Amino acid sequence: MDFPEKGVYCLIFENQDCKFEVGKKGEFSFTSGFHIYVGSAFGSGDLKRVKRHINFFGNKDRNPSWHVDYLHLNPSFKLVSTVYAITSTRLECALASRIEGEYVSGFGCTDCTCNSHLFYRRKSSIGKITEIFENLGLSPIMIEL
Repeated sequence: MDFPEKGVYCLIFENQDCKFEVGKKGEFSFTSGFHIYVGSAFGSGDLKRVKRHINFFGNKDRNPSWHVDYLHLNPSFKLVSTVYAITSTRLECALASRIEGEYVSGFGCTDCTCNSHLFYRRKSSIGKITEIFENLGLSPIMIEL
């Protein structure tokens, strides 16, 4: 997998009921189902960040840098797929604003004014996620894990 471009992505986790600390944000409770994390890759690593998330999963020797890393480290969460798209336009917040339903307040959005960048679904919503990418004029690429 080569990720030489900038872009946006969603990480889709399947999880069991659990409660745990997320850095300085404090304790969060998560309901069994699916959680969708919206991220962007505009730094020096570009979309290699997606590869980092895939490799981070299950690697308990890693230290968390971002809120989403705490999901990777918790045994109740399993990364099941990713959807990403190449774009030079910062669409992370636009993508997050189109994911309807329940969200985890304040999660993953310390550098913007969004309510959250982590969303909950009782069932997998991969089709809806790819549709949102397409509605933003993006060509989504999906990786099943």
